[in-house]
Amino acid sequence: MAQSNLSDIDEYGFERHEDFDYNSYEDFISAYLKVLASRAQKWGVLLGEGKSVKRNNTVKRYVRKGIPSGHRPSIWMAISEAQKMKDVSPDLYHKILNSPFEKELVDLVKTDLPRTFPDNIYFTKEANHQSHLFNILIAYAHSNRVVGYCQGLNYIAGLLFLATKNEETSFWLLKVLVEKILPDYYTKTMDGLIVDIEVLSELVKSKVPDVHQHVINLGLPWAVITTKWFVCLFAEVLPIETVLRIWDCLFYEGSKILFRVCLTLIKSNQATILACNDFTTLAECFKAIVKNTSALHCHEFMQSIFKVPGTLSNTTIVKLRARFAKQRREQQQKEPR
Repeated sequence: MAQSNLSDIDEYGFERHEDFDYNSYEDFISAYLKVLASRAQKWGVLLGEGKSVKRNNTVKRYVRKGIPSGHRPSIWMAISEAQKMKDVSPDLYHKILNSPFEKELVDLVKTDLPRTFPDNIYFTKEANHQSHLFNILIAYAHSNRVVGYCQGLNYIAGLLFLATKNEETSFWLLKVLVEKILPDYYTKTMDGLIVDIEVLSELVKSKVPDVHQHVINLGLPWAVITTKWFVCLFAEVLPIETVLRIWDCLFYEGSKILFRVCLTLIKSNQATILACNDFTTLAECFKAIVKNTSALHCHEFMQSIFKVPGTLSNTTIVKLRARFAKQRREQQQKEPR
């Protein structure tokens, strides 16, 4: 396939930049289309005759191998239990949209709309996705006054809408992410996010100690490297199809998946990271490793996140979170008020 046969806009509306590697993409997509066809057939059998999706080992295995794009909205809703949340308050979304909005929240959301995916043709002023995104974000802000609106949610809600093409579905998936899967990531103090960055640092220390020490020696904080990874759930970081494959697993297995992805990126690029000899080079290295060919090949990449990091139990993550949350509370108590 010649370069000219590929559009400069991808299937989700994102512009392909001047440095886009068409040859690598062609190699990837020619192999991945066969994977997609195979997975679509298997999911078709699983979902045959209107069967509902239930959490079990078969579904977990299928999710890890990728959910066909046409089935993502309903399967994400089912496996994340967002559907159960919706069933409790089925009219919530439309009730909020039909009620008065707080001006402060409206202003906050509207400020971020033009900043959301500026390289996506559907999010330009002329297209209508900004209005859909506004509805999702303003409804969520009014449904959760503790969080309200936090930067980063625009990218998540925007990609949810691109994947589901449905405002209400995007609203409920955003709600389950923020309130069940990623608690305290998006509060004003972002305690959950800060704790999870500490947890990742500790995991790197135990699994890739050379990299951990090297990063410390060069003085690059893990927060500088990974805040966007966590806040945006890799949207605006990794290639779009890779992000959606990560989200397939995130909705089923929870936030542990984020640690697996982080550790895989770090461990797979260990030699490159260790070759950096100053702060600036290291920072650029971490920007580059999320754009290399291995991150593009989403099927192989998703297989690697369950192998490269090795054993990673929920128990380990819970214990580390408790430890660093306690340290954070103690630190806050010592700070002058």
